[in-house]
Amino acid sequence: MVATSIATGESPDIDITPNTDGLPGIDQLKEIVGAIMSIGLILAVVALIIAAIVWAFGANSSNPHLAGRGKTGILVAAAAGVVCGAAVALVNFGWDLGQQI
Repeated sequence: MVATSIATGESPDIDITPNTDGLPGIDQLKEIVGAIMSIGLILAVVALIIAAIVWAFGANSSNPHLAGRGKTGILVAAAAGVVCGAAVALVNFGWDLGQQI
């Protein structure tokens, strides 16, 4: 079959999918990744709260630089929360996109 595909110029079909039973510890690794995602989301909430405090302090003290840093911190914390929450969907999107190539 491989010799005929080489002779005709066709590529052989190879079908490989992720194997969750191939290595020991896959279930524990999934739990660890889930815990890291939870920690990332909690830290994003903490960063958002701190950035809001910085923004409020900068606005009340007439310090536009500090207020701007607080606004930037809020945007960064929100983006971090989006990325942590959407990490699995983004990786699955990349996997699906790679399978179409």
